[in-house]
Amino acid sequence: MNTAQSPVQDYDVIIIGAGINGVGLMRELAVQGARVLLVDRADICSEHSSAPSRLIHGGLKYLETGEFRLVAQSTLERNLLLRNAPHVVHPLPTTVPVRSWFGGIVPSVRRFLRLGGKMTDRGALVLELGLQIYDFLGRHARVMPRHRLFSGARTRARWPHMSRTVMACAQYYDAAISQPERLGYECVHDALRAQEGCRVATYTRVESFHDGIVALHDLSRGQSWQARAPVVVNAGGAWIDQVNAALGVSTRYIGGTKGAHLVLRHDGLLHELDGNMVYFGTPDGRICLAYPFLGHVLVGSTDIPVSDPDAAVCTDAEQSYMLDMLGALFPGFLFDASDVIYRYSGVRPLPASNASDPGAISRDHIVHEDRLGPVALFSLVGGKWTTFRGLAEEVADTILPRLGRVRQVSTRLLPIGGGRGYPRPTDLDAHIDRFAATSTIPRERARVLFDRYGTLAVEIARFCALGPDAPLNCLPSYTRREIMFIARNEQVRHVADILYRRTTIAMSGALTPDVTHEVAGITGETLGWDADKIQRQARDAWQEAETRHHLAARENAPRFMQPEPIGA
Repeated sequence: MNTAQSPVQDYDVIIIGAGINGVGLMRELAVQGARVLLVDRADICSEHSSAPSRLIHGGLKYLETGEFRLVAQSTLERNLLLRNAPHVVHPLPTTVPVRSWFGGIVPSVRRFLRLGGKMTDRGALVLELGLQIYDFLGRHARVMPRHRLFSGARTRARWPHMSRTVMACAQYYDAAISQPERLGYECVHDALRAQEGCRVATYTRVESFHDGIVALHDLSRGQSWQARAPVVVNAGGAWIDQVNAALGVSTRYIGGTKGAHLVLRHDGLLHELDGNMVYFGTPDGRICLAYPFLGHVLVGSTDIPVSDPDAAVCTDAEQSYMLDMLGALFPGFLFDASDVIYRYSGVRPLPASNASDPGAISRDHIVHEDRLGPVALFSLVGGKWTTFRGLAEEVADTILPRLGRVRQVSTRLLPIGGGRGYPRPTDLDAHIDRFAATSTIPRERARVLFDRYGTLAVEIARFCALGPDAPLNCLPSYTRREIMFIARNEQVRHVADILYRRTTIAMSGALTPDVTHEVAGITGETLGWDADKIQRQARDAWQEAETRHHLAARENAPRFMQPEPIGA
């Protein structure tokens, strides 16, 4: 298609970047009636928004640098997400090991005064003061208990494999998100339902900006087209400066750091964690964590300056570092590379900084405004998963007057996606019983669907009942029509969208070449792909597993086979 011949599509706002900041803002604007175009060069939440520690937290360590406003906002947004997205956000009891009574007092004062210094030891006194403040700042919309401090005897009884240098421990509550990528998609789903004038253009690159028009190129279809709006928002995350350059604006807003994570298959540690996260400092002043995740253990993270976000992968050195730090805390267990079933890495889109300690760079957000002639350009720098709704609310309240609009709806108590109509914990079993009965499916299957999709499971179950269905040959916990529904209805353009983001197939350690092949075949059949495209999609999805997640290095990992043509 020739760009010059294609008509210009008009919107109220164009958002470039479908990470969590972009999709959160799309939802926020759409429920106010704005027509939004969301553009991304890949899939929804496919880049670094798919690589967090999967925590929804207030940021206890931010107290050390005096970021009280950020902690207050974060704890509020954490509490709201527990209410608005209970299908994917769950309370997480968190244990902090304590190795001394008075350690860290001087470094904590220096960090608070922005004089530098690493916290290699957070003693009981510093920790107790921090947790008292943390509880106070998190009092609004509280849904979880306050912190507690446990003695050495209780610590050793509770954590028999933990290092004997731990003299006590503190417990407080934060939250974890099991499917951040899916919640990102559900924000888009909500936006499209709220305003039919919205559009999503994934796998689409920004080419240029001229005379108020953004030139775009669909990478999958090879088509070029144009869009126009009085407001453009750059939510490109680690690529913000590159996106601005494509628009004709030179900026240096981003100076991100890389965070890598591991998923371990380790039954001993999983049993000892017993639903808790351990959140612990390391001798070099970093923070590490480990908690139960999809039947395994999620371990993180590193914090390394990075100049090229496209090259960010979890290295062998980072993996060794995290395993060593975990082994130092739990010397009663053995950890090695054979325990790692998945690893990933992302770049935190932090503001450009000359700080020598990456951990000292603020995680708060900054909104820059530039001009593209008559068009306002906003660049969303920083922020974190927990506060995406608050950031979207703030930016929307800046944009709406530019459009001659006023806020119509508050999203503060507006459920997201499958959290809409979600039952209270005491009513959950009865709700699933009714769901199973009305959907005429076994209760076990109803529970699985409800755990995966929240109340959106009702629509999926209805679709599955419309035709012959069967479990996948290579992954019986999913069915053919379940995959068909996702492919047909959830903005899917590549099979990797399903394997890595709409489901937890990859993150849960279930991804194999055979699974990749089977899901690609069903997706291709649903979307009308020919045999060659199905083969390419399967190869590309498994190549991502090898290059980004190190699956090929796993012991006994199956070799990828060329998929047979459909009908063979």
